[in-house]
Amino acid sequence: SFFLRSWLISLDFPMMPSKEALSLKVGLEVFVELNELVMDKNQELQWRETARWIKFEEDVEEETDRWGKPHVASLSFRSLLELRKTISHGAVLLDLNQHTLPGIAHQVVEQLIISDQIKVEDRANVLRALLLKHRYVFLAVCNPTVFTVFIYIIGTSTQTQFRRSLSPLLCTVAFLEQPSMAFVRLQEAVLLESVLEVPIPVRFLFLLMGPPIANIDYHQIGRSISTLMSDKHFHEAAYLADERQDLLNAINSFLDCSIVLPPSEVANNPLPPSPSALQAPFKPGDDPLRRSGHLFGGLISDAARRYPKYASDFRDALNPQCMAAIIFIYFAALSPAVTFGGLLGEKTGGLIGVSELIIATAMQGVIFSLLGAQPLLVVGFSGPLLVFEEAFYSFCNANHIEYLTGRVWIGFWLVLIVVIIVAFEGSFLVRFVSRFTQEIFSFLISLIFIYETFSKLGKIFQEHPLQRCYLVVGEPNTALLTLVLMSGTFFIAFYLRRFKNSAFFPGKLRRMIGDFGVPIAILIMVLVDYSIKDTYTQKLSVPTGFSVTSPEKRRWLIPPLGSDGQFPVWMMATSILPALLVFILIFMETQITTLIVSKKERMLLKGSGFHLDLLIIVAIGGVSALFGLPWLAAATVRSVTHANALTVMSKAVAPGDKPRIHEVKEQRVTGLLVALFVGLSIVIGDLLRQIPIAVLFGIFLYMGVMSLNGIQLTERMLLLLMPPKYHPDHTYVRKVRTLRMHLFTGIQLVCLAALWTVMSTVASLAFPFVLILTVPIKWFLLPRIFTTREMQCLDADDAEPKFDEREGQDEYTEMVPT
Repeated sequence: SFFLRSWLISLDFPMMPSKEALSLKVGLEVFVELNELVMDKNQELQWRETARWIKFEEDVEEETDRWGKPHVASLSFRSLLELRKTISHGAVLLDLNQHTLPGIAHQVVEQLIISDQIKVEDRANVLRALLLKHRYVFLAVCNPTVFTVFIYIIGTSTQTQFRRSLSPLLCTVAFLEQPSMAFVRLQEAVLLESVLEVPIPVRFLFLLMGPPIANIDYHQIGRSISTLMSDKHFHEAAYLADERQDLLNAINSFLDCSIVLPPSEVANNPLPPSPSALQAPFKPGDDPLRRSGHLFGGLISDAARRYPKYASDFRDALNPQCMAAIIFIYFAALSPAVTFGGLLGEKTGGLIGVSELIIATAMQGVIFSLLGAQPLLVVGFSGPLLVFEEAFYSFCNANHIEYLTGRVWIGFWLVLIVVIIVAFEGSFLVRFVSRFTQEIFSFLISLIFIYETFSKLGKIFQEHPLQRCYLVVGEPNTALLTLVLMSGTFFIAFYLRRFKNSAFFPGKLRRMIGDFGVPIAILIMVLVDYSIKDTYTQKLSVPTGFSVTSPEKRRWLIPPLGSDGQFPVWMMATSILPALLVFILIFMETQITTLIVSKKERMLLKGSGFHLDLLIIVAIGGVSALFGLPWLAAATVRSVTHANALTVMSKAVAPGDKPRIHEVKEQRVTGLLVALFVGLSIVIGDLLRQIPIAVLFGIFLYMGVMSLNGIQLTERMLLLLMPPKYHPDHTYVRKVRTLRMHLFTGIQLVCLAALWTVMSTVASLAFPFVLILTVPIKWFLLPRIFTTREMQCLDADDAEPKFDEREGQDEYTEMVPT
């Protein structure tokens, strides 16, 4: 004979009606435990746990006595029919008022006798079988990740977290003549000691016992009821059932929603693709790009939406994760400030350099962190702005115009342009910037990071060339050491980031090491350089005090009429043209970055402000031109890195389920402190001057490479080199023919090549216009080439962002009772 027994653990709300209590429990997880009566090594009968469910099924591996991988339960259709048959003829006890296992067992046995499922003389044997001891897969011999999940759920179950648990029991006994079944729902959840592997109150019990019959698989029936009880709709129906027919109707509903697969060899993937955890959609009035139809209506809405949460922007920063983000983003902001500052100094004849860029980053960063609507944005210099500065400097030199004075008039026009655009709510135009343009722009910026790294490295090799022989044997070489320092910094930071998802050390320690990977890489390579005494390496160039890069060429305040008061009037008026170019660059980069950071999949709760952020960034930049400071924008790479560093992934998930975004620490403190620390870097210049420039090259390369992750264009470029049978299961792969998908990728690459060509030639001043041309290409050219369905798949704006988080080996061990 065979016994099946099943427990269902639940919270109880005795002071509330059942339906009201049920409404409070919606969305909480169910713990199901399957037990079978087996013979142990001493030839004694005992209950043995063979499987369990927390959303997904986990089976005990017989050979190792460990838990297997979580997987979606696949059921035989016959077992579901047998289950429905047993429930239709078995005993159903609803709201049984018992509080002990012996009391429950006695009532169940009496009901089995009344329903003629067992004989009166079998009463003692069945009771004895039900009360046998239980054996579990203990923590010492099982996957250590799952036990802690139960502890976590138990610890919070009295408030909101855990809902209920089921434990089916299967048993073979020689004295029975026919299968017998009992489905029990207790009136109140009861803690039954030594019954479950975790001390959780039991609400439901399912018992199946009977003789060995060829056409009945008791184990599969037990898996069927366990899977049903782990289904949200069925276990809600079980809670509300008033009679047997309600349970049968729930089974029929489950069968109506089920799909039967034909018998074949199918790859047994542990889990299906997990649905994206989507943020609740904006209410119509909350859409930051919704036009109000009034002057400055969007600006007023941004302020009204964001500023009431101002106090929480400081309270929410009281978290260790914010401290790690401050250190990481500080180096991520300082590295491009110094590196781009050096490049800017070379391309502008020293008129704007490291000193000006550091001060601009600090000043504008502080103001934006305090006043901006989306403080997750990191304000900084970027490659497209560098291209414009170089082109405008060349234009001024060729026409004998003072470069810094020309920038002052561009700044004046910038302020006027942004006020007009914000007044008429022009930021709504960003709606037309689709994934097609966003990916090209993001890829271009990452490419600039990578290109400038190797460009600077190439210059060092030119200045310190390798030689076939040396006058002194073993003479060290600057170029080789620079390459080693750069590569070492990149690979240490890169692999420490990957170490975050490895199987070594506890999860908290791994995550800490991963979050501090960049500072660790910098520290290690600085120590390596410091230990090598006899080799020259170029060090970080940080100005002493708050002085300009070239005191002999300029002062802090730039006269609007020029150094001699003879600045051409025609240039004052025509400066509106380069001002439009600068505005296009800042508008595109800032708004695209805001779109990327504010995607609904990131679960941001406090909202963004496209109009307010654009006004602050452009207006401050326009005024900064009076002091000879560079224009800044919301830096895409640094902003996305900042948002990812502040993202908290969920840990209380079912075994095998994918961690999802729990929250993002939306606050102003990290951006504010990063900006202050960047400004104070001038004060600790002696310390920063010990950092080799090659280390910053490594960070530059790391930021460029890492920012390519999650860009669909990058993924589709890799698919160009893969046979179709190895393509991943993405919507744009499944629903678009391979050649059509590659054609879309090719068009993006052509646009990218055109942008790079313009950027690298004398026509670089027109770079912003070429960039904005990608918008009409998407809206007017691509619909003539691709169908609406293909565009929806290839240009969809619903991809889930990547956070370098995946199903870790012990992501549940951080769960502790609360």
